[in-house]
Amino acid sequence: MRVALYLLVVVALTACATAKETYTPSGQKGYSINCSGSALTWGECAQKAGELCGAKGYTILERTGDQGTMVSATQYGMFGNTVTNRSMLIQCKP
Repeated sequence: MRVALYLLVVVALTACATAKETYTPSGQKGYSINCSGSALTWGECAQKAGELCGAKGYTILERTGDQGTMVSATQYGMFGNTVTNRSMLIQCKP
């Protein structure tokens, strides 16, 4: 029971998009939003953009995503996992 609660807390904490303030190629303020991971979707990126820009809305300047495989080995065996990366660069509308 304690392990299940711990896993639930970990998933809840890691299942949200993150954003960093940055500058767009035109030199204006924008945001780089990351919604990578198997528990997230492009919808979380859009939700985070909406939270940042509010009713003004936003423009997506760049959207990148890829999926790959990560393999690691230890003395106990070999382990593989699928890695999903998603990010977008947005600019809030004036």
